[in-house]
Amino acid sequence: MGKFYLTTAIDYSNGEPHLGHALEKIGADCIARYRRLRGDQVHFLMGMDENAQKVAQAAERAGVPTAEWVRSLADRFDGIWRQLLCSHDDWIRTTEPRHHRATIALIEQIRARSPDDVYTGVYEGLYCLGCEEFKQEAQIINGHCEEHPNLELLHTKERNYFFRLSRYRDEILRRIRSGELAVEPAIRRNEVVRVLEDGLQDLSISRQRLSWGIPFPGDSEQTVYVWFDALINYLSGTGYPDAGYQRLWPADLHVIGKGITRFHCIIWPAMLLSAGLALPREIWAHGYVQWGGAKVSKSAGTAVSLDEAIERHGPDALRYFLLREVGFEADGNFTWERFDERYTADLADGLGNLASRSLAMLTRYRGGTVPDGSGGWLEQAGETALARYAEAMDRLDLRAGAEAAWELVSRANLYIQQSAPWTLAKEGKDPELNQVLGGLARCLYRLALMASPFTPGKAQALWQALGQPGEAAAAQWASAGQPPVVGTATMKPEVLFPKPAPA
Repeated sequence: MGKFYLTTAIDYSNGEPHLGHALEKIGADCIARYRRLRGDQVHFLMGMDENAQKVAQAAERAGVPTAEWVRSLADRFDGIWRQLLCSHDDWIRTTEPRHHRATIALIEQIRARSPDDVYTGVYEGLYCLGCEEFKQEAQIINGHCEEHPNLELLHTKERNYFFRLSRYRDEILRRIRSGELAVEPAIRRNEVVRVLEDGLQDLSISRQRLSWGIPFPGDSEQTVYVWFDALINYLSGTGYPDAGYQRLWPADLHVIGKGITRFHCIIWPAMLLSAGLALPREIWAHGYVQWGGAKVSKSAGTAVSLDEAIERHGPDALRYFLLREVGFEADGNFTWERFDERYTADLADGLGNLASRSLAMLTRYRGGTVPDGSGGWLEQAGETALARYAEAMDRLDLRAGAEAAWELVSRANLYIQQSAPWTLAKEGKDPELNQVLGGLARCLYRLALMASPFTPGKAQALWQALGQPGEAAAAQWASAGQPPVVGTATMKPEVLFPKPAPA
C-alpha cells in the first residue's frame, strides 16, 4: 500500500458554492474513495482561498468584517461538501498560520537557493479581478478576459516583486513531454505545451498596499500575490517547512478546472523547481458544468442552486449524475430534465430495482440467508465489469467507470428476467434457484463496492442490507473476486432510490 496525496483547487471566499465547484470536489472524492478501496493510504486535501482582493471586496459589499466573512464561507463550503459526502482528510484555509508560515518559507527558500529568481520591477497591464491575474494578449477576447467576459479589465501600473518564470520554460516543457510531469487529459496537456512553446514572461508576485493578504517578506508595502500564495496551500497541507513534510509530498494528483492550468502546470512547477522541491506527479484538469450552453459560475450569473440540486434527488444521485452525465474531462450540460431521466433509468429502475428484487427474493425463498451459488453467466459478467471498471478508474475516466458498473446492473436485471427465479421456486428446482440467488448476492456485493466511490451513502445502505460488516468504503478490493456472501443474513432495505410522487 502506497501513499496517495490528492488535492483539489481551493475556492475563493466571494460567493456561494455552485455546481462547477461540486463537479470538481465530487470527482476528486470519487478518486480518493477508489484509491482507498485499492489499498492506498489516501490523504485528501480541500480548502478555501481567502486572501484575494475580490474576497475583501465581497466582504465590504456585504458590510461584514473580512475575517468574519471568510470564516462563515469556509463553514458553508465545508458543510456543503460534507453534505455531498466528500471524505476529505484535511480542510485548509489560506488565512491559517500554517499557510502563512509555509508561504514565507517557500519565498525565502527560493531566494536562498535561486537569489536572482525574485527581483523588483514595474508592471503595467490589464488586470482581471475575476481571475486575480494580469492578462496577456492571447487571453483577451473582444477586450475582455476569456474566463470572465462580463467583467471589465482594469488597467494597472505598479511596482511589484517579480518571479523569473521565463527561466523554467525549457525544463517544464521537457518534463511534460516526457511524462515526468503528467498533465491530463491530453487536450489540456496540448494546450499547456502550446503556451510553453510560445515562451513565458516573468510573473508579478506581489501587489501594492492591499489591506488583506500575506505581507511580502521584508517589505511591508507589498502583499504576496494571491495566486502565488494560493498554490502553496498544497505544501502547507503537508506541514512544510517542518521536518517530515515529505511523508506526503510530492502530491500524487492535483485536480483542478481547465481554466487554471497555466497556474498549476507552469507557474507552480517553476516555483518548486526554483526552490529545489519535487514536482507533483500528475495534474488533471476537468471541464466545466454548463447551464444553457454557458459555464456555471458566480460571476456569469448562471449558477444553479446547489442546495436545490441536492434536494431534488439526494446527494448520491447528484454525485452520480455529474460524473456519469457531465463527466470529468470535457464540458457537459446540466439540465433538470436529464437529471430526472438519469435518476429514473439508472438509479430508481436500475440499481434500486435490482437490489429490491434480489433482496426480496432472498427473503421470500431462503429466509434472508444467501445460498451457495455463482449465478451462471452473471458471474462472468461481474468479472468482466470489475476489470473494465478498474481499468477506467485507474486512468481517471470516471464516466467509463460508472458505465462499467451500471452495465452490470443492466445485465443483472436481464439475468433475473431470463432465469425467472419465481418459476424455479414454484417448480421446486432448489439447486437452480440457489445458483440464481447466490449469483445475485455476489453481484450486489460487487456493485456495492463499485458504486461506493460514486454513491457512497446508498452503497453503504446496500452493503448493510447484504449483511456485510463495517463500511463498504473500507472493504478490500480483492474481496470482489470471491464475494464473501454465502451464509450471510440479508434484509430488505428501504427503497434506495424512491421515485418522486407524480406532480
